[in-house]
Amino acid sequence: MASGSRVLRRLLHLSAGNCLLLLLLLLLFLCGQLGGGQKKKEVSVIFFSIAVLLSKNLLAEKVEQLMEWSSRRSVIRMNGDKFRRFVKAPPRNYSVIVMFTALQPQRQCSVCRQANEEYQVLANSWRYSSAFSNKLFFTIVDYDEGADVFQQLNMNSAPTFMHFPPKGKPKRADTFDLQRIGFAAEQLAKWIADRTDVHIRVFRPPNYSGTIALALLVSLVGGLLYLRRNNLEFIYNKTGWAMAALCVVFAMTSGQMWNHIRGPPYAHKNPQNGQVSYIHGSSQAQFVAESHIILLLNAAITMGMVLLNEAATSKGDVGKRRIICLVGLGLVVFFFSFLLSIFRSKYHGYPYSFLIK
Repeated sequence: MASGSRVLRRLLHLSAGNCLLLLLLLLLFLCGQLGGGQKKKEVSVIFFSIAVLLSKNLLAEKVEQLMEWSSRRSVIRMNGDKFRRFVKAPPRNYSVIVMFTALQPQRQCSVCRQANEEYQVLANSWRYSSAFSNKLFFTIVDYDEGADVFQQLNMNSAPTFMHFPPKGKPKRADTFDLQRIGFAAEQLAKWIADRTDVHIRVFRPPNYSGTIALALLVSLVGGLLYLRRNNLEFIYNKTGWAMAALCVVFAMTSGQMWNHIRGPPYAHKNPQNGQVSYIHGSSQAQFVAESHIILLLNAAITMGMVLLNEAATSKGDVGKRRIICLVGLGLVVFFFSFLLSIFRSKYHGYPYSFLIK
């Protein structure tokens, strides 16, 4: 019954010309069955020729339809029927990149929205490049529009990027490793080049926020210097420069530059139990929230070291110095132990721990 409904759906998508060819095929088949051996061979040759022509006509119609949709939108939205017809069903001489996602507000998938922005940048870069052709198409399947597709592929997480090659079924490498690599448009373009030999140069829309922020910073510093032009001794303040240097060090050692390059998600929410993970389980990747946690831990350890140094070098009351020493020691011991436990959770097999396992 299910196979019969699929055949009916395919027949409904055939054009008038293809329907006539199909009827001619059926007539020739019946004539061949009723005729002799030589006649059967002749009919078989004609039957095969018409079948090839029918397949080419169907392929041309599919490519033409996809090109028409691509001219309107760089990313083609698909439901279950469109996915089965244009992505799964043969004939097909083109590659399809599909983003499986859940963008509806009730799904509360912030990662899906961030990944979709990068996906749109990549698709636009391909659509408006001089190398654009009908050999590669970008599509998207939203869970609320194609839940049957998710069930068919046994997919229980989003976002997921998959490549459907022109021939055969997708292999393991045709699923993008989002957790390890992140979803930056440049990383997606590199993966697509490996799978399709189509090289896409990513063009991002101009972003003036950095320029505006720099102009505001220069204006602020210039205004401050102008107001304090008669007293610029604060420029030689060692504490201020030390704090600025520490902020840069904390940002770099926590992985902020890695986040900027790779574009990882802020955190990961398990779709099965709803549990949110802020620490990535692999040593090859991290979440944005993880870098923030590492930054705070490093800052707390540094504060403890500063207090220990203050307790040792100051000449104040002994009781006060003892309290400062204990507080500093407590900060270093506790937060270093916490930092080491995170390291153990990412580098599986690391044997050492301290207080917290």
